[in-house]
Amino acid sequence: MIGQRSSTAWIVTKHVLISAIAFVMLYPVLWMLGSSFKPGHMIFTETWFWPQEWNWSNYMNGWTGIQGNPFSRFLTNSVMLSLGAVLGNVISCSMAAYAFARLDFRFKSIGFGLMLMTIMLPHHVTLIPQYILFNHLEWINTYLPLVAPKWLATDAFFIFLMVQFFRGLPRELDEAATIDGCGPVRIYTKVILPLAFPALVTTMIFTFLWTWDDFFSQLIYLSDVSKYTVPLGLRLFLDSSSQSDWGPMFAMSVLSLVPCFIVFIVCQKYFVEGIATSGLKG
Repeated sequence: MIGQRSSTAWIVTKHVLISAIAFVMLYPVLWMLGSSFKPGHMIFTETWFWPQEWNWSNYMNGWTGIQGNPFSRFLTNSVMLSLGAVLGNVISCSMAAYAFARLDFRFKSIGFGLMLMTIMLPHHVTLIPQYILFNHLEWINTYLPLVAPKWLATDAFFIFLMVQFFRGLPRELDEAATIDGCGPVRIYTKVILPLAFPALVTTMIFTFLWTWDDFFSQLIYLSDVSKYTVPLGLRLFLDSSSQSDWGPMFAMSVLSLVPCFIVFIVCQKYFVEGIATSGLKG
């Protein structure tokens, strides 16, 4: 009996500690959620997230938008940009990974090593050359600089992720498909891609979240307010020279998190499977 009581007490204590740590980690999100319902003058005067006075107009004012652009326009722009980046990364990176993992060609090892080296290259190093190139192509103030590179397998991280997954698939599948008359293209589309669904979903989730939350690249290439995405649209609510609309900004920040939560919850099973079967293999 004493042993069972000690075990029960330890389990209860452990769950209380985990719940307390989870609350501390989630408190900034809860504070943002509560601040989205507070009047502007009470947001920074109260440390507790639960509003004492509920102000539902923050969501209506935020959805109306700013500078003549409704916030729905920013959401639509972000969705279209993220979908283009997701499709580009999934198609191009999977094709590059298939070549490195399953095909034999000259300088394969050298090419794979150079590809891995680009992972360690900071984005800011290539920013100026890329901007000059896109400026000559007259792509500035369009979504092409943000989407077109995704269709050229420029994200080495996802290529490496899929290479590790493809290498774990039995080679006998390729041999059996070859005997049945399949070439490399049909093996890639009919055999490899269906089995690589967890790795593809992992690439989709990461690409969507990184594109959706990207502020720096979109700030560099987009100048027309009507083409702004969610991160740039949220920045419009803050004005250093006049009064900032903190309430509507927090309200729209909460709405901007909804697609991220939906994507992660729906794809969580495949996301964990893709990481476990790809990232931990040598």
